[in-house]
Amino acid sequence: MQAGSKEAEIMNFLHEHVFQPVLTSPTASERLKQGVRLTITRMSQRDAAGMIHYFWSAVVGTERSTSFAAQMRREGFERFEEAIEEFRARFDKPSVIRPAR
Repeated sequence: MQAGSKEAEIMNFLHEHVFQPVLTSPTASERLKQGVRLTITRMSQRDAAGMIHYFWSAVVGTERSTSFAAQMRREGFERFEEAIEEFRARFDKPSVIRPAR
């Protein structure tokens, strides 16, 4: 992923709004931190369109994303859902959303 690319822009946004607060928190559970690192890995394997699709699939809700979002909320962290408005304004929403695998 090149600096200045659309992929880097998306990941920087998500690091700022969702990922870093969890990863740098002394109170976040190790399970939550592992989940965030896995999400970063999965998103990093996609192009910009795939990242955007992954984001919206997680918001729509998959079995895994729903339980992970609930855990983030229980531990007091912002989820993709709290970043929706700014994400929507900055990045295009795909016309069809299928659950991420």
